[in-house]
Amino acid sequence: MSAVPEKAVAGRLSFLDRYLAVWILAAMALGLGLGRLVPGLGEALAEVTVTGVSLPIALGLLVMMYPVLAKVRYDRLGTVTRDRRLLLPSLLLNWIVGPALMFTLAWLLLPDLPEYRTGLIIVGLARCIAMVIIWNDLACGDREAAAVLVALNSVFQVIAFSALGWFYLSVLPGWLGLEQSGLDVSVWEIARSVLIFLGIPLVAGYLTRRIGERGKGRAWYESELIPRIGPFALYGLLFTIVILFALQGDAITSQPLDVARIALPLLVYFALMWAGSMALGRSVGLDYPRATTLAFTAAGNNFELAIAVAIATFGATSGQALAGVVGPLIEVPVLIGLVHVALYARRLFTTPVPLTEEDPVHV
Repeated sequence: MSAVPEKAVAGRLSFLDRYLAVWILAAMALGLGLGRLVPGLGEALAEVTVTGVSLPIALGLLVMMYPVLAKVRYDRLGTVTRDRRLLLPSLLLNWIVGPALMFTLAWLLLPDLPEYRTGLIIVGLARCIAMVIIWNDLACGDREAAAVLVALNSVFQVIAFSALGWFYLSVLPGWLGLEQSGLDVSVWEIARSVLIFLGIPLVAGYLTRRIGERGKGRAWYESELIPRIGPFALYGLLFTIVILFALQGDAITSQPLDVARIALPLLVYFALMWAGSMALGRSVGLDYPRATTLAFTAAGNNFELAIAVAIATFGATSGQALAGVVGPLIEVPVLIGLVHVALYARRLFTTPVPLTEEDPVHV
């Protein structure tokens, strides 16, 4: 396949899109600086919460996810749900490979730090439902497939999270003669988090498309309305990153060696999960958009849920909570880098991926 010339693609990007990686790193630095320099900012931001997540972060996530879910063509979801080459590998990667890989890396690389190890295992159990939608869209993945896989992960999260936490923190370590720990989280807490962070923007996006298309047609909806609301996904992403790192700026900057120890298994995890998933998608015959969606939904994690569970179970100042917070600190720059890798990897797929003026291309 012939690659699309980079200059041609870059010329169609807005100023915000062209320097997206710069804005994300700047947002991370701004958040860390604010959390470190402004006394009491983290406590003030964390004072009002939604399912254990700071209210400003919750609002940022909702703003971030709504435009992407408004772009989904819901009349195409049926073709995704019938695609076993996509659904079965996704379930395997998310609910067997992912948790097992994080458990293995946590024990291999943090054998002497039980609190951080437990926090990382919790991150591995919390499968993607939120920010992965943005990464998938930036990499020109299949939006409809992403919506289905995220919804599927949400259902499994409600059903399986507590049981998997018990297995990986108590049962499996006992079988292996390792140190055991516990996890106290109710199914309702997980369901509530899923309903808020996925349910609200999903319903809003669906209703926006249905009402917009009925009122003025699909052509108007996709050529006029979507370009107007689309940029708010990136605005919400940048806002969420600033607030997230402002909340934990002092903890992160005051413990750089601990952050580095936590970061290592996370880096290995994201790289292995994404590359392995992309390769698996290609090997089972998925085209580029669906293989990309498989890779990002397998590599991403629901850090909102992981942080909320760690804080509720072990406390806001615990090592488990810090490990949860370091998760997005590593995930954000790594996955934005993998967006670039994914776009480069299009040439490895035999079916060309057309790029039109309306495509959300970001390189």
